[in-house]
Amino acid sequence: MTSAFQNLPVIDVSRLYSSELSDRQSVAGQMGAAARDSGFFYITGHPISRDVRTALLDATKAYFDAPLETKMAHYIGNSTNHSGYVPPGEETFYGQKPDQKEAFDIPLDVPADDPDVLDGKTPLLGPVQWPDDQRFRDAAATYYVEVSQLAEKLFAGFALALELPENWFEAHLKKPCSQLRAIHYPFNPNAPADLPGIGAHTDYECFTILLPTAPGLEVMNGAGEWIDAPPIEDGFVINIGDMLEAWTNGTFAATSHRVRKVQEERYSFPYFATCDYHTVVAPLPQFVSEERPAKYTPIVSGEHLLAQTAQTFTYLKNKVADGTFKMPQSSLALSSFGQEARVRQAV
Repeated sequence: MTSAFQNLPVIDVSRLYSSELSDRQSVAGQMGAAARDSGFFYITGHPISRDVRTALLDATKAYFDAPLETKMAHYIGNSTNHSGYVPPGEETFYGQKPDQKEAFDIPLDVPADDPDVLDGKTPLLGPVQWPDDQRFRDAAATYYVEVSQLAEKLFAGFALALELPENWFEAHLKKPCSQLRAIHYPFNPNAPADLPGIGAHTDYECFTILLPTAPGLEVMNGAGEWIDAPPIEDGFVINIGDMLEAWTNGTFAATSHRVRKVQEERYSFPYFATCDYHTVVAPLPQFVSEERPAKYTPIVSGEHLLAQTAQTFTYLKNKVADGTFKMPQSSLALSSFGQEARVRQAV
């Protein structure tokens, strides 16, 4: 259970790049404490330049300014690996109203002739369904490389925080199903106050590196209260996802969050850092005891991600309904993780 926190800690991660193990352990300790207390924190001291971030934002604004029919030419429902344009209303979380945002989803760009793509057993891998906008493609691809490198450094920090070998996660990061989303939340002053930018949820992966341009993000604390998490200068928001909660048997918290109706136009760039599709995630032995039995059965990481996605995206719901897509046998219901689910269960 997370605490009744009222704000999120800020962690300078520059010492994760130090040659001194003690420096890296010091930062890792702060990351671990935040992951246990709230599941959310800010980081500063990262190496992603303002120029790279600005280029991504400017190119994204120009891309979303294009006519809807232009963007729908690369509709995510036309892809084989969940990449492409996501129109407003495409996503709906269980029991909530359709999200009022548009997005472009960018997974790891894997060639069509890659063996893991050809065998058909790793459905989230494949070439990105890029738009014809070369400026957007170049800016997003550059950012993807840099944020994925930051994610690798954070994986090492989390390993140290869990008293694992610093390279423990590397074996599960050969072709990870990590996804970058470019999201646009339009401002509509006439929209109902309860119409969400994005509904309450946890993230399905290991952790998220979020670059937002405006307020709107809210995080649920242990008392069931929604706490604002506005942007900070040159910082990212980091939050724990379902897979790290499962690996740590609930020690790290996948905290529920949402984006309320925005008060100004907002862009957001979450990078969902996760492991390889076929990675089996189960509570690590050091987090299981007679007093604290395993709370989670083994989960195939990619199957969990795909199953959760299929329960929120309209195009996949339609494929489930017409029998052209079958849910993985290990599928969990939405909101199987997170503080919101725990509070709801306790009522």
